[in-house]
Amino acid sequence: MKKLAILFLIGIILFSCQDDEKSGYTGNELAFDLFQGSDFAYTGKVLVRELLNGDLEMTLRLTGAKGDSEYYFPAHLHFGAYDNLDSPIAYLLNPIDIRKLESVTVLGQLSNGTKLKFEDFRNFDGHIKIHLADSGPEYQIILSVGNVGRNDNSMEAFKLENMTMCSPYY
Repeated sequence: MKKLAILFLIGIILFSCQDDEKSGYTGNELAFDLFQGSDFAYTGKVLVRELLNGDLEMTLRLTGAKGDSEYYFPAHLHFGAYDNLDSPIAYLLNPIDIRKLESVTVLGQLSNGTKLKFEDFRNFDGHIKIHLADSGPEYQIILSVGNVGRNDNSMEAFKLENMTMCSPYY
């Protein structure tokens, strides 16, 4: 009976590894919270998964009011923590569709010329901001924000009053 249990466990482990390979992922992933950044009630999650080719796929999922018409919230990966005054844009993420409240981006080369691998992202000094619009006064409205990488992403550390605005430029 003990041998049967061990064989069963080995089978489960092998099957779960094959699922990751079939789906295109290595199984390495990180998750981060996105906190409400304005009067608009949007929070969310960031999921960073390593693809088999070593690239990183970033999925942003918001929780909040969905819309029926086509509209997209711009999203950026920034260098530095969300409360850092000098936090240039590292990468323009695919915008979040208000109908689904989700976007998926495969990260390419960052604005400083580097390309992050999974372990690099784990130690990355950065954050994500999601804006109401890509220009005009609504650009300054941050719907959701959260630190990623090595920066503290806990609710206890998040202080909305310390959030800095960002420039639309790299």
